[in-house]
Amino acid sequence: MSEALIAQARSDFGKGAARRMRRDGKVPAVVYGHGITPIHIALDAHLLRLTLRKKVTSIDIVLNGKTETVAPRDLQIDPVTRGIEHVDLVYVTAAEAATLASEAVAEHARQEESAAAAISHAETKAAARAEADLADLAAVAAGTPAAGSGAPAGDTAK
Repeated sequence: MSEALIAQARSDFGKGAARRMRRDGKVPAVVYGHGITPIHIALDAHLLRLTLRKKVTSIDIVLNGKTETVAPRDLQIDPVTRGIEHVDLVYVTAAEAATLASEAVAEHARQEESAAAAISHAETKAAARAEADLADLAAVAAGTPAAGSGAPAGDTAK
């Protein structure tokens, strides 16, 4: 995991406050979970985007001088600008973070295996198609009807 994101507590709420925050390069966020009252924070938009670009399962944030481990729960993205509008974060313990990371590794391995199988299938299909095309070309050269064409051997299109 990279360095922790600096979180600033926020006290102003609403559409206007959120727009001002985004204009200043911040993203409004809420941190909740484990029976703790939700905390409204602001995170640096650029650093958050860089962090979420990778497939992260947990993020360290510094909140009131204390480092907390959180996981992204919900992410709202502007459909036009593709900027992050809001993020919901949930507290996770070290054990939960380790479990999330191991699940992410297992999921990545499953996706890699599926992709390798799809590539192998596509290569097999392409080889069979190339073999059939060569057989058709050989049949046309020999003057016999090709297996894939519907025209008799003597017919030629003009």
